[in-house]
Amino acid sequence: MKKTELIAKVAEKTGLSKKDVNEVISATIETIEEALKKGEKVSFIGFGSFEVVTRAPRVARVPGTGKEVKIPETKSVKFKVGKQLKELVNKK
Repeated sequence: MKKTELIAKVAEKTGLSKKDVNEVISATIETIEEALKKGEKVSFIGFGSFEVVTRAPRVARVPGTGKEVKIPETKSVKFKVGKQLKELVNKK
């Protein structure tokens, strides 16, 4: 599902205009991004949580040449699925 499809579905379910739903969803995403940028964890009980994780610097080897390459420390966003969502997806 793409953002435009999500906006249409939410507008349909809530009776709000697509423009209003777009503003709310965009503001929500922006707020989550700002929190993650500060290193904060963002949790939605039952749905899941977003968290910034740091990968340590490491040395990798180029398969073709065998040359070692230093990979610097990087940050990434990790999503952990909540119990209710996991159960919903696995329900038969």
